[in-house]
Amino acid sequence: MKNTLKYYYDIEIDDLKEQDGKYFFKYQNRYYFFVFFNRNIEELEDILTCIKNMFERGIDVHKMIYNKFGQILTKINDYNYVLMEVNNYLEKFDINDIVNISNKLTLNNESTLLYRNNWEELWSKKVDYFEYQIRELGLNKPVVKDSLSYYIGLAENAISYTHNTNIKYPKSGSIVLSHRRIFYPNYKLNFFNPLSFIFDLEVRDISEYLKAMFFSNQDLEEETFEELEYFLKIKRLTNYEYAMLYSRLLYPSYYFDIYEDIMNKEKNEEDLLKIIKKSTLYEEFLKKAYLEISKYAAIDKIDWIINQH
Repeated sequence: MKNTLKYYYDIEIDDLKEQDGKYFFKYQNRYYFFVFFNRNIEELEDILTCIKNMFERGIDVHKMIYNKFGQILTKINDYNYVLMEVNNYLEKFDINDIVNISNKLTLNNESTLLYRNNWEELWSKKVDYFEYQIRELGLNKPVVKDSLSYYIGLAENAISYTHNTNIKYPKSGSIVLSHRRIFYPNYKLNFFNPLSFIFDLEVRDISEYLKAMFFSNQDLEEETFEELEYFLKIKRLTNYEYAMLYSRLLYPSYYFDIYEDIMNKEKNEEDLLKIIKKSTLYEEFLKKAYLEISKYAAIDKIDWIINQH
């Protein structure tokens, strides 16, 4: 990879670190990472436009670097890679930062391939695929087999909840800069990575941040609820957004992400155990979250969550 960087970017380095297929290095007192372009090529122009708009609003997003042939994408063994310059990559962002940064870039009437918000359709397709996968492959994975049906059940609750919300309320609320995935701790390295950028409801990032925090290895269950309380105090939402916030909290993306990594042989089944062990605690969190959100909007109740504990 050092020869690739020298050939395409005229960058000569001695120390190149690699982790999970991502390459990190420091060059002329600046930090860079060279990564696989994991988006549709058709989305590239919209991602570049997003970066430009963020710079204009004073947001220090990662900068995509053109190679010496004037191209953003560099092809290696038939795969596209991109080089990005990163500043202060260990800086952390909390709920306040997510709200402030996301709302600096809203989608009004512009057309973009980065727009999402079809949660019901995407989740339904994913669940159907998981069920087919387990049924057809007959996997020798006891942890997955013993737990998957529970999380598919949760996902079906979320799908139904989203479906009913879309019928009950007019779609209203800001479509803001969002991310395919949010992590905890929420480092700038991930949060300002343009390859994660999409446009969606603001509550998408908030709920994914809360789930990531809850299922971190730091026993932050109470702190996660306090973050939810804080968000609800500082941000007035529409009834549609309050319901969609709860829908997103219901959906077990935290489980499915690990499940997909297991199927791709990137993680072991044991990585699911920390999620599964917290299932009862998370049910309690969902009950508390419902009661808290209900102070602001009359969202629908899921009886088995409210009555079980």
